[in-house]
Amino acid sequence: MIGTVTRLRRAFLLVLASIGLLIGAEATAAEGPLVAAAASTRPALEDVAARYLEATGESVRLVFASSGMLAQQIENGAPFGLFLSASGAYVTRLANAGWTRGAPVVYAGGVLALFTRHGLLDVNTKPFAALRRALNAGRIERFVIANPEHAPYGSAARAVLGDAGLWGKARPLLLVGANAGQAVQYSIQAGVDAALVPLSLARAAALAQLGDLQLLPAASHPNVPLHQVMVMLQNSDVATQRFFEYLQSTDAQAAFIHHGLKLPTLVLE
Repeated sequence: MIGTVTRLRRAFLLVLASIGLLIGAEATAAEGPLVAAAASTRPALEDVAARYLEATGESVRLVFASSGMLAQQIENGAPFGLFLSASGAYVTRLANAGWTRGAPVVYAGGVLALFTRHGLLDVNTKPFAALRRALNAGRIERFVIANPEHAPYGSAARAVLGDAGLWGKARPLLLVGANAGQAVQYSIQAGVDAALVPLSLARAAALAQLGDLQLLPAASHPNVPLHQVMVMLQNSDVATQRFFEYLQSTDAQAAFIHHGLKLPTLVLE
C-alpha cells in the first residue's frame, strides 16, 4: 500500500510537470537531487549544474519559480531536497516549521537593475531623479516588476519605488510577472518602458541591447537585502549534500559572478 507521503509526492510531481515547472522530469525522473530554485537564479544555476555534471558525472533536476511559490510547495509536501531562495525570509519560515535540515548558507547576493527603453532617461543623471521626471511627464506607460507578494525581486522593486516616493505614480502602470523570469520576459515586449528586474536575468536576456540598464545599490532597498540563501530540506540525501557543497566552491562562485550575482563575502559585509 502506498503511504500518504508517497502519494503526495507523486501528486506534486504531476502538478509541477503539468504547469511546466519541473524541468526535464520525464527524462531524469530517477537521476539526481530535485532542487527548488528562485527563478532569478536560472541562468547561473543551469550553468553551475552543467559544470557539476562535467566535473562529477552527476546530474541534478532543477525547478524554477518564485521563492514564495516554492516555499509553499515545500510546505505542502513537494519532494525537493534543496531550496535556493532569493530571500532568507522564506528559508527562515521553512526552518521554523521543521522543513529544513542543517544550517542555511548565503551563497551569493542579488543585484536589482533598472531597465528603460533607449532615450527614456538621462543615464548620466541619478536614476530615481530621472525616473521621477519621466513618470511626472507621462513618458512611461508600462512598468514591469515581479510579483512583490511572493517574489523577492518584486518586493525589492516595490521597496525601491516606495522609498523614492514613486510607488503611487508607478503602481497604476504596473505589469506584474508571476516571478522574476516572467518579469524579464514582459520587459522584452514592445510597449514596456521600464522594469526593475534581477541583473542576472537581464544579462541573460540581453536587455542592455534593447534599452538602458542601470544597477541599483543594495542601499536602495535595505529592508529587502536580496541575500541568496540555500538550505537542505528533509528530503535531502547524500547526492544532495554533494551538490550543496559544490555550490559553495570557487568554481560555482565564479559562475554566479559571471551571471551578475555578488560574492557572499560582499553581501554580508
